[in-house]
Amino acid sequence: MLLAIVNINAQKSSASPYSFFGIGDENITKTVEEISMGETGVASYSNHQLFMSNPASLAFLRYTTYGLGVANRTIKVTDGINSARSSATALSYLALAVPIGDNAGIVFGLQPNSNVGYSLSQEFKDDSDVVTEANLFYGTGGTNRVFLGYGRKIHKFVTLGAEGSFIFGRLSNNILNRRDDVQYASQSEINSNVSGFKLKLGIQYHAPLKKYKNLELDLGATIGVSSNLKNRGNELFYSLINNPNGVIISRDTILNQGFEGKIKNPFKSTVGIGIGKVYNWKMSLEYAYQGAFDFNGGPLDGNSIVNYKSANRISLGGYYLPKYNSITSYWDKVTYRAGLKYKQSGLVVNNIDINEFGISFGVGLPVSKELSTFNLGFEIGKRGTVTSGLVKENYFNFRIGLTLNDKWFQQRKIQ
Repeated sequence: MLLAIVNINAQKSSASPYSFFGIGDENITKTVEEISMGETGVASYSNHQLFMSNPASLAFLRYTTYGLGVANRTIKVTDGINSARSSATALSYLALAVPIGDNAGIVFGLQPNSNVGYSLSQEFKDDSDVVTEANLFYGTGGTNRVFLGYGRKIHKFVTLGAEGSFIFGRLSNNILNRRDDVQYASQSEINSNVSGFKLKLGIQYHAPLKKYKNLELDLGATIGVSSNLKNRGNELFYSLINNPNGVIISRDTILNQGFEGKIKNPFKSTVGIGIGKVYNWKMSLEYAYQGAFDFNGGPLDGNSIVNYKSANRISLGGYYLPKYNSITSYWDKVTYRAGLKYKQSGLVVNNIDINEFGISFGVGLPVSKELSTFNLGFEIGKRGTVTSGLVKENYFNFRIGLTLNDKWFQQRKIQ
């Protein structure tokens, strides 16, 4: 876990220009299996798989479950005239879930919460088409979350759960300016340290349909309680010069000012409904709502070109498992997943809403005689628009997830 924390703080986990805004791109806090089904999962459960959407699903765990996910995101960015490609690979989550008796379960782990990673250039030319001024915008960092969740069955068909998270991280946003008639370049640098807590509550209902007893109805809902994150850091402005070895070094510091502010982590709710045959197939429909982010104090407050409003997501997805206990065909035990989603992100730039649409699919490959699986997920989609001087992203995401299962605390029958 400690090695993973060091790695998460060092990795570049975003390549999107839209990660410039706020505290960066919000990470999808779900497993590879859930994302492969259009991000549905709030009404899902399993006795050997981890569903991060709803802590109430932990009550169904019967096996100790290790979860590990890695994601690669490749995007093509265009402003309608020019285009460029970029990519980033990073750890998505690391978690351990343990059943407690026959009616409860607990999980803890580490996961990115938001990602910052962009590099944009801007050039100004004279009448002779010669570059006279250039700006380089670049940012790194992000926030992470350490989480602890608990779920318990309170009725034959009803389970409840709660999850607490501690969010922490460092953001760095920079602007480098060069002019052909000025001896020194100038650099603006904003470093922010973000920290705070989040709480999520969940409930699930699972019951067979009376008229179709081989089918099951699944209902799920979560509430993310609004909270405040602390934002502390410093704002720097200084000049730069090339030394004889060609290395750029700082010369004069013009501004070095500390700041302190708050970031409102908004209320979030998700509801979902699913229907299917256990260990065979399932279809789920999910809707998520999130209030608007709010920044009070610090450099994130008062940006005139960006504002935030409530966000929405609607997803449809499911899986198909031909025969989970097949002894004659390996491919009958493979889980096939697919889904789609539409998001209104709540980010508004130059009075234009930044929305997203994506299609996902994946497979779960058994890796042993036990229930462990090797999961592959693929996603294609688009975000943004070239209207009003903005950029559009076409992305392809490739994810790898490993779910390992084991039985702990078994009483020996033979001593």
